[in-house]
Amino acid sequence: MMEFVYPHTRLVAGVDEVGRGPLVGAVVTAAVILDPERPIAGLADSKKLSEKRRQALHDEICEKALAWSLGRAEPHEIDQLNILHATMLAMQRAVAGLAIAPEYVLIDGNRCPTLPVPSMAVIKGDGLVAEISAASIIAKVSRDREMAELDRAFPEYGFAKHKGYPTALHLEKLAQYGATEHHRRSFAPVKRALGLSA
Repeated sequence: MMEFVYPHTRLVAGVDEVGRGPLVGAVVTAAVILDPERPIAGLADSKKLSEKRRQALHDEICEKALAWSLGRAEPHEIDQLNILHATMLAMQRAVAGLAIAPEYVLIDGNRCPTLPVPSMAVIKGDGLVAEISAASIIAKVSRDREMAELDRAFPEYGFAKHKGYPTALHLEKLAQYGATEHHRRSFAPVKRALGLSA
């Protein structure tokens, strides 16, 4: 992990999201404040880690972090607000859910939600900032587990395989079976499956 320089405060929270692109399920965010006394080796962008490694790091982060929290925006909120605003709302919820209030928040990406503490957006932050990497791992493992649960409820859609992303398999099943109540109705492929757009 590259060293990223930011205003030095003790309680820095990293925030990241998973699930902006899928057609189904919530957008899930996480906020993590790491403990400098209990470093975690091997933190990296969750997408670059194997599933097994992500699971192990997830458990280690949950055990060693000073505080961590999940935030989410549900499909109906995504449909009402749009995916960007729903993601910002989910990030606000993750930060608000922290048991310890952070002094500074670093957000993965190019924009910050409105927060009660100073914050900064860091492009590709999940590969630069340990706190954001930790948040990306917590969010990814949590959302993948939700997709596995959804897969058990709706086995015909293959959610465990594609995690809700618009793969050829998912689009085929959507056309075949229509949308579940967990699908995002404002997303074009879902609209098409429901016959709401040409």
